[in-house]
Amino acid sequence: MFGLDRRILTYFDFTLPLLSLPIVLFSWFLINENNSFLGDKVLVYALVGFLIFCLFSLLSVRKLSWFIIGFYWLNIVLLLAVEFFGDTRLGAQRWLEIPFVHFTFQPSETMKTALILMLAHLISKSPPKKNGYGLITFLKFSFFVFLPFVLVLKQPDLGTALVLLLVSFGVLFLIGVNYKIWFALVFAVGFLSPVLYTNLHDYQKKRIMDFILKEPDYQVKQSIIAVGSGGFYGKEKEEATQSLYKFLPIATSDFIFPYFAERFGFVGVIALFILYGALIFHIFSMGYSDEKDYFLKVIAYSTGLLIFVYSGVNVAMTVGMAPVVGIPLPLFSYGGSSFITFMVLFGILENLFVFKHRFVYNHDSFSGSNSKRGP
Repeated sequence: MFGLDRRILTYFDFTLPLLSLPIVLFSWFLINENNSFLGDKVLVYALVGFLIFCLFSLLSVRKLSWFIIGFYWLNIVLLLAVEFFGDTRLGAQRWLEIPFVHFTFQPSETMKTALILMLAHLISKSPPKKNGYGLITFLKFSFFVFLPFVLVLKQPDLGTALVLLLVSFGVLFLIGVNYKIWFALVFAVGFLSPVLYTNLHDYQKKRIMDFILKEPDYQVKQSIIAVGSGGFYGKEKEEATQSLYKFLPIATSDFIFPYFAERFGFVGVIALFILYGALIFHIFSMGYSDEKDYFLKVIAYSTGLLIFVYSGVNVAMTVGMAPVVGIPLPLFSYGGSSFITFMVLFGILENLFVFKHRFVYNHDSFSGSNSKRGP
């Protein structure tokens, strides 16, 4: 009878899904409380995400170099297609419509996974030397980073573009690039910052100037009130006036954190921070499990950094410590695209972790027979 090799369960990292599950359950509880229709959709996303997680946990991605390269360039083509055929919403041209089914998606979302896989492929094929990567190799990697960065920035989507840049260069920093290159890069960014600012869109400049010079706007003010009104232990649903009377905007997506703070208070916020911290720490520890497995390292570091950047920026913008950008709280804010992206990355990470022990896929390793198994 067809079955899975028991060694998969032996090496399977159960901590990753166990740390993610409470975050997803908290998310469903809040969103369902606010809007039962959206709550039902969260359950659908969770089911689809679980199936995708299982699929990618069993898919040996590191052996599909042709797929990784093709997937990267396909996403570049899709980002170019957005420039000519994309749908425009709220002044941003970021969506492509799939013919006949009238379903739209953002290529910038799939580009995150494509770029992470591409960096993992390139770094595993060319590991760093003792003193880190030199200038030529760094420029080669930077080309694959800046190409999607520029295309996403043109949509315009400054938040996603910066996430791609920060996560990619963060991974290169952790993997190892010569320190002289980082010094030169910091100097160049500081020197060119006026030029970079000049080339931003008017609304992006306004957000920055408003953040620096003015009081928080209506969204952020209501968000800060919601966070403060939660007190130490939070409030019952009927007493959470900011969310109950719709003062808090976008309470199920970008501003779900203040909604959570109003309902569960300081104690709940600390618990949520501990969950995210434990999840990020554990993902990084998976990357440290094999010093020579650079493919695993890159996927682990990228996933951990992605959660760290997303959660840090989202919380900071909702309490007035950063400009408002469209960055969700990972696994928490309502939205299928971001959730599926993390499920794909978690599945890939799980696969790499399980199969780093050198037993490979073959017919025998998945059968329940007594035939010879892989090493």
